[in-house]
Amino acid sequence: MCWSATADLVAGACVSAAGVATVAQVRRARDLPLAALPLLLGAHQIIESAVWRDGGGPGPATLAWAVIALPLLPLWVPLGVLLAERDGTAPRLPRLPRQAVPAAAGAATTAVLAYCLATRTVTAEPRGRTIGYAVDVPQAPLIVAGYLLATIGALLLARDPLLRMLGVTVGAGAVVCGALWRTEFVSTWCAFAAVAALLVLAWVRRRAREARHDHPRYPAAGP
Repeated sequence: MCWSATADLVAGACVSAAGVATVAQVRRARDLPLAALPLLLGAHQIIESAVWRDGGGPGPATLAWAVIALPLLPLWVPLGVLLAERDGTAPRLPRLPRQAVPAAAGAATTAVLAYCLATRTVTAEPRGRTIGYAVDVPQAPLIVAGYLLATIGALLLARDPLLRMLGVTVGAGAVVCGALWRTEFVSTWCAFAAVAALLVLAWVRRRAREARHDHPRYPAAGP
């Protein structure tokens, strides 16, 4: 993963195919954002294959990759968990105080990163077998903390054990990628997250089985 344009393309195609299968099995509309995560991350890896072919630089493929990796994911993941864990019969979201923390962190992180991408140039540089991405971000350690709280914290706080397992898996991957490839962390971590997101397929399949049997923990969504 992330070793070449071909590796990104093949991996992205496989993860995207699994994402299509995942979305096709969704039975509750509120599960759709989280179920679409493998599809999004698979497409993300395919985009990175274009960054490889372009030789890096500040081109359209680099910007498209950065939009998904930076402002989109820290908003998408916590909101997806919030929606997936919503009880269709309840007037409000369950455990709002706990899940509100990663959601708020994600919203703030997204706002800062979206502003940076809109006003500054993001560049990519192939470095051996990985790609390093660079954009001027203020208070980078704080932004990274907010990013990880949003993308990993929301999963770790989920009620569903498969989502918590996904959070543990992606969190462990973040530690490993950060230790091995510090300057290429974003590229390698997103690649790892794309593969780890295949756990979402198992989650959707189980949710579909529960929907067919009208499992009391996950009642069908109202109109």
